Amino acid sequence: MGFTVGIIRETAPGERRVAVTPKVVDLFTKMGATVIAEKGAGLAAGFQDADYEAKSVALLDSAAEVAKKAELILTVSVPEGKLFSASNTVVGFCDPLSEPRRMAAFAESGARLFAVELVPRITRAQSMDTLSSMASIAGYKAVLLGAEALPRMFPMMMTAAGTIPAAKVLVLGAGVAGLQAIATARRLGAVVMGYDVRSAVKEQIESLGAKFLTITIEGSGEGEGGYAKQLTDAQLKSQRDQMAAALKEQDVVVTTAAVPGRKAPILITKEMVHGMSPGSVIVDIAAERGGNCELTRAGEVVDVNGVKIVGPVNLASSVAYHASMMYARNLAAFIKNMVKDQKLAPDINDEIVRDTLVAEGGKVVHTKVQALLGTVVNA
Repeated sequence: MGFTVGIIRETAPGERRVAVTPKVVDLFTKMGATVIAEKGAGLAAGFQDADYEAKSVALLDSAAEVAKKAELILTVSVPEGKLFSASNTVVGFCDPLSEPRRMAAFAESGARLFAVELVPRITRAQSMDTLSSMASIAGYKAVLLGAEALPRMFPMMMTAAGTIPAAKVLVLGAGVAGLQAIATARRLGAVVMGYDVRSAVKEQIESLGAKFLTITIEGSGEGEGGYAKQLTDAQLKSQRDQMAAALKEQDVVVTTAAVPGRKAPILITKEMVHGMSPGSVIVDIAAERGGNCELTRAGEVVDVNGVKIVGPVNLASSVAYHASMMYARNLAAFIKNMVKDQKLAPDINDEIVRDTLVAEGGKVVHTKVQALLGTVVNA
């Protein structure tokens, strides 16, 4: 009875998170699992080896040893498939819709692969939604980066030298990251506006004490699964013309718009940047997807006529301790859904399992990834 869960040290550049924290080990134990870990797996996130040993986690010297002994491997960023074999089930972030060829290479290992970013946004899966958890952290941290880069303070202050007006912050995109950015900017005392192509989120923006920036776009910006959809060229032009006027008034702009599996839409053109006031700041959360600002460079801070464009990558990793805690709980809920009688037994008829299963039996089995590879097979 039971199964073995393995935790490995993350190898992706700049990744400090760990897939399972010591406290969450207890949740796996209740499922009937034995947990093992690579030495030092949690150090970068602030979790010592002794913390795991206190939870009866056996520590091994290498990821290869963990992979040989564990049926289930939990990761933040899925490494290359050569580490695994057909006896492994691997769960983590792997960006399958953007990197289908990498998924095909992974499949050759024979290991079963689940992509947590593909968890469907349904009520039953809310506790497993890793994207929302990490987006919440990204929205929070983006505002702090903007406040640090801005050569002025966020809150209004009454001082002996006179009144300092509050900074003006505009958040583009009102998904989880955007709403958290709005809330954080408000807590810091800024005057905040929010914008999204989905008019339905107007009430959510206003409920956080921000104003909704009204930009008229013909048609709906609402896409499948509650995400924003790709706009047409005509819709984008209309949006940009109205956006340019709004940007001139802002001190900090946080952009969060992303479409799963696609390049991020350009919301701020270089012409708009040139129209902004020197000293203002753009923090582009979508930098890793190409950026919402035309001049964004991932991992860099670009200065354009005094306007700073910050292109952060992997913001969740910069808050590794709490990001790991949230991610680990999401994983525990995801795995619990696949455990029957203390055994790992994923049911392909389950919507959550079906939507997240990328590879199995030496093949890519996810239909969307198959389509990207051009290998769709008839059912």
